Amino acid sequence: MASFVRSGKKIVAIGRNYAEHIKELSNTAPKEPFFFLKPTTSYLTSGGQVEIPSGILAHHEGNSFELGLIIGKRGRDISQANAEAHIAGYTLAVDMTARNLQDRAKKSGLPWSAAKGFDTFTPIGSVNYVRKYSYSLSFIPKENVLDPHNLRLSLKINGAFKQNGTTADMIFRIPRLIEHISSIMTLEEGDLVLTGTPSGVGPITAGDKVECLLADPSGTELDSLIFTAVDRQGGYQFKSE
Repeated sequence: MASFVRSGKKIVAIGRNYAEHIKELSNTAPKEPFFFLKPTTSYLTSGGQVEIPSGILAHHEGNSFELGLIIGKRGRDISQANAEAHIAGYTLAVDMTARNLQDRAKKSGLPWSAAKGFDTFTPIGSVNYVRKYSYSLSFIPKENVLDPHNLRLSLKINGAFKQNGTTADMIFRIPRLIEHISSIMTLEEGDLVLTGTPSGVGPITAGDKVECLLADPSGTELDSLIFTAVDRQGGYQFKSE
């Protein structure tokens, strides 16, 4: 997975793409897809440790604990009909959020990139599939996924289920997401698109063990992700106002 971490130029994360998640955070449903960017320095491979900065209330975001899709072909203004041609495959990812930092930024009308961009705040799956381009990318080849809109995602913290959803509940499906993003910015080979999270977000604290699973309709495991949470030593410190 390490070569994948070095390759992509950006992480494009879709927000509010599951109705129940919108309800649980009392947000407004979007009329078109919207997204935010995360730095690739936030990647964490499976088996690693998410570092929680001092004072931060860290939340997991299920399907970010999401289905992630890997862009395999550069494109701009990609049509929905041609979207699949630009997908190399899929992976499992978690979009960690510094919720109290994000809430404060939103109330002040300020950007909240920092709340999403801490180092280790994008754990990614442990699949062993490899495709060969000018570099190696580890992911599930799209040929191995019959229908990306019919996959089961689950997340456990310390053995207890916290999220259990299906990609069938996406508001905007993958071709529409690719069309929308590429109408704004060029998607490049190795980019990761996070497709949104189902309901069940919640806090992760130091000492927690998180286990995520991506499975097909038959229950066959396609990808898994395990990490633990620790307190970060040094770095940013959140101070309440």
